[in-house]
Amino acid sequence: MMTANIFKHELGEAVKNYDRYVICLQKTPDEFESVLNSLVQKAIKAYESRAAGMRHGIALDKEVTVILSQSDEARPLCGIYFNLHSPYKKDSLPKTVQPFVEKSPKTGG
Repeated sequence: MMTANIFKHELGEAVKNYDRYVICLQKTPDEFESVLNSLVQKAIKAYESRAAGMRHGIALDKEVTVILSQSDEARPLCGIYFNLHSPYKKDSLPKTVQPFVEKSPKTGG
């Protein structure tokens, strides 16, 4: 059975980078490490119960995403990504902003 311990190198690097580079108003480095371990366990569960033909197990929260990807080896690849965002960013665009829709060129003639 797969456990988070087999990814301890990746977890250690993520915790070190979180402590050094990421500013988060909601989690201390110790809390982050605990949450990261939980997310890895969830990603393992998703990976082990994935449907036929699927290659990934994913778990995430607002600050981090963990992806386990099938590889040619028995051990899946483990990717840990920081979801960069600002708590000061407004959630939506002003109502005066309209989405850009590209029109297809007219044919014939």
